[in-house]
Amino acid sequence: MTKRKHKREKAQLFQALTRQSQSTFTHDEGPVPASVLAASPALAALAESRELPKMKKFRFQLMHEWILQRLPQGRVADVGGGKGLLSFLLQRSGWDATVIDPVEQALPSKYKDLNLNRRVKIADTDTVPRLTQAFAPELAVPFDLLVSMHAHGCNIQLIDVAAANQKKVILLPCCIIDEPLLPAPGQHWLACLIEYALAKNLMVEPFRLNFRGQNIGLYIQSVES
Repeated sequence: MTKRKHKREKAQLFQALTRQSQSTFTHDEGPVPASVLAASPALAALAESRELPKMKKFRFQLMHEWILQRLPQGRVADVGGGKGLLSFLLQRSGWDATVIDPVEQALPSKYKDLNLNRRVKIADTDTVPRLTQAFAPELAVPFDLLVSMHAHGCNIQLIDVAAANQKKVILLPCCIIDEPLLPAPGQHWLACLIEYALAKNLMVEPFRLNFRGQNIGLYIQSVES
């Protein structure tokens, strides 16, 4: 068998396995099963709380609050940020926030302020900086923090950026579409990402936000940062 034919067959096999794996992962999938949490030393402490009602769809507001409580202001890239609500909230809190997303979208017209418990309108003239392109490692250079909430095809890239450039990264993974790595048989994608990051000598802090769906995040940084 020639090397070219061998490489082609390997590529075809990888694509077939990717399609098979992707069929079990949908965007914004449901909560991580308790059995997965219990099986991972890094995730075992994140048992589902029964004390607080879930905050419906307010994931961007909850992520905004988590970042404000944990990290100093700086330059943040919202990778796969969609309409840009997270960047908008961070911008209002003093961060220099930029959306990186290949699809151009306008900000939502309103959002719920969880602290005030009321709807807040966003003016038609309000904007957030945007890079209308798919994420690539070189785009990370000017940023202190990179956040990816349920984005496709960039989780492994962001972990690599954290390892190579000592960047802080926050991931809320969902599916494995367009990722260059597949979980081992029986391994959950979240556990696979933790294993990959730890193998690169990165510190990984799992956390849970109080919204419905896949609400477990990974705060990843280098030992030196």
